[in-house]
Parts: sequence; structure tokens; C-alpha cells
Amino acid sequence: MTDLTPPHTWTTRPSAHDLADILRRALHDGALDSLSATVFHDLGLMRAKVQTLQHLFPEGTLHAVAIKANPLIEVLRELVALGAGLEAASMEEVHCALAAGCPPERIVYNSPAKRTDDLADALRLGLHINADTLDELARIDALLGSMETTSTIALRVNPLVGSGTIAITSVANRASKFGVSLEVEDDIMDAYRRYPWLTGLHLHVGSQGCRVEMLVEAARIILDLRKRVHKTVGRNQITTLNMGGGLPWAYRDEATPPSPGHYVELLRRENPELFADDLTLITEFGRSVQAGCGWAASRVEYVKEDRDPRMAVIHLGADFMLRTAYHPDDWPHRLSVLTPEGKVKTGDLVPQTIVGPLCFSGDIIARSRPLPRIEPSDWLLLHDVGAYTLGMWSRHCSRGLPLVLGYNEAVSETGFRTLRRRETPEDVAAFWSA
Repeated sequence: MTDLTPPHTWTTRPSAHDLADILRRALHDGALDSLSATVFHDLGLMRAKVQTLQHLFPEGTLHAVAIKANPLIEVLRELVALGAGLEAASMEEVHCALAAGCPPERIVYNSPAKRTDDLADALRLGLHINADTLDELARIDALLGSMETTSTIALRVNPLVGSGTIAITSVANRASKFGVSLEVEDDIMDAYRRYPWLTGLHLHVGSQGCRVEMLVEAARIILDLRKRVHKTVGRNQITTLNMGGGLPWAYRDEATPPSPGHYVELLRRENPELFADDLTLITEFGRSVQAGCGWAASRVEYVKEDRDPRMAVIHLGADFMLRTAYHPDDWPHRLSVLTPEGKVKTGDLVPQTIVGPLCFSGDIIARSRPLPRIEPSDWLLLHDVGAYTLGMWSRHCSRGLPLVLGYNEAVSETGFRTLRRRETPEDVAAFWSA
């Protein structure tokens, strides 16, 4: 099968030597305002990934990148400038999208707990709204009795294709809290018959731990449902199909996740109706766009030699890598060790445990990991942290958010851009204040 993805964009994973060069540049430029920890985001690589999606999918597809994957406003601005949309899972995220300059017609609004006031605001703005329940459709209908809107409104349907290998992030099984089950098809048909303004369908299966075949099968199921809806209501009512989130990312060196080129080729082969002129597509890629673009560097503060294996204490732990701390087998981020000057360390690999700064015993991001011998003041690099890290930041122990720097391919010419300044202790005290 031919892979349609352009090379060195989607699956690019910078090596430790590549990142060491960037870190040394930041040190040389004085870009680091703290010697504890800094997060970096490769904006050029992120742009290439979005452009890959725009190249592969039909013209007119709205690629609404999930805000929850990386909610930094400056990152969202870059996406909007590329013509991408943004997917918001709360009204607060809607306001993040607006703050990033995203036109309302390119904002997709998802939430299983939308209040009536939230729905009214979304309709006034003209967002794409994915209704999660039949009761939510009834609320929208009541609101539309007294207002006009440019919103596209879709119903989220659970295609029931089952769980992937990570249960807590799989959302297309019978136990899922999301959407209307395909098993109540009579109710679904009644909704489309009753509400002519209901012109969209939405599905989501999951990303990490989900095989690409599951995503393709779910699209097949929803397309067949669309046909049955049209036959039942007697009109071609569904003109927008939101395919939900995207593909898994390779956190392990040996992992080979599917590329979007492979995904689109499977979709074209198995579901050619997706690419017909009478259907507008929306995607909600998040992790696979952002994860590989981000990495972090933390100074090693202490090494505990009296532990077996020896233990290195760094400044990023479960506050930053929450899922890794609680489900390490599912989120095993790659690690690299650099000297204090930013050179990649070599030598014999020694089993070592990496722990963070929080006051609970589960603040561990790697156990017995074979790494070059770590010493105090070394740098530890955390790879593939561009998604679901800062966006899940924990306030336990009230640690401040680290400095976040963005850069492009020509970092030697353009330098670094502050995507978010480091939080000071005063900032954190203000956060907790009335």
C-alpha cells in the first residue's frame, strides 16, 4: 500500500542530538529564565503536520485541532494562521479559541455537559455544535424558537466498535459516557425527522491504543447510518460528518503508528462516499499533531545513591506527566541524558529511576530505565510531551508552570519565542487567592 504522507513531517521524532543542539542554542542565547525546567515546542514541525492533513483530505475539510491536547494560546494562534480550526471541549476552551483569533465558524464545540446558557452562547457565535444527547437536541430546538444561528449542529453517535488497548481513552464501547448509542436507532431516526436543522453526524473512537482499522470501521458504520437516515426522512439532510479525533503517537522507539497517508488511503478504499461532493468533513486531530512537536528539559537536582536502582530527582513529574505517573505502561515517554553543558551523554547504560518534585510516592515518570549514568546538574530530556502534559498540569504542591519556548527550523536565525512565561511563586499565590 502506498503511503501518501510527505516524508519527514508526521512521523518525525527529533533525536537526542537534535534536541541537544536546540538546548545549547537556548543556553547560549540566554533564552532560559530558569535553570530548573523548560518546555520547548517545534512550531515548524507542527505547521508541517497540519499542512500534511490539508494536503491529504479533500479541499474544504475543517481540521479542528483539539485544544485540550495543547491549550497554549500562542500555539493555537499558529494553527489558526494556517487555516486550521480548533476543537473545544468546554466553553472555557471556546474562549481560548476566540482569544487565539479563531473565527467562530472554525470552532467545534464538544462537551457532554453543556448548559442551556452554553448552548445559547454557541448558537449566537455560530459554532459547530456536536450534541451529546437527545435531550441536548431538545434544548437546542427550544433555543432556536427564539433566535437564528449559522451554527452547524450534529448528533454524536457511538458507533460501538469497541475499546482499544487503553480502556480509559477509548470512547466507542458500550460503557462509554459519550454520545447516543447506535443501539437506539429508532430514537436517532426520530431526531433527524423532527429537527430539519440537524444536518451533521459526529463520531469519535479514540486515538492512543486504537487501531486505524477501528477508525475506518466506525466511519463505515456512520456512513451507513447516514444512508438510513436519508431514506427514513426522505431527504439528504446530513451534509457534515465530523470524524472525531485522530491517530496514535509512537511513544516507544519500536512503535510504528499509522500515518495519515495510510489512514486516508484506507478511508478512500473502504469508504469512498466520505469524499463525495455532497459531504463536508471535519476532523479533530490532537495528540498526533502535537505530541512529537514538544519536549522538555529539566536539570537533575539530586541523585540518591542509596537506592537500588539509583534515583534521579528532577523538576518535572506527575504535575506535568500525569498519565505517565499513573499508567506508565501506556505512556512510556523516551528519555535522554545530557551533560550540564548540553552534550548527549554516552557510556554504559545503568538502570535508574526518575522521580519528580511532588510530595507523594507515585511521582515517578520512569522506573529502572537503562540510561547513561546521571549526575546532579545534568539535563534530562523528556521526549514527545507536546500533547496532554501542560494541558493536564496538576496543582498538587502548587508548583508553577515552566517556561515554554517555541522555535522554527531556522532557530539559529529566528531565535526563540516565548509561548508562555514561567509562573513565579507570586503567580501561584495569586491563582489560589480570592
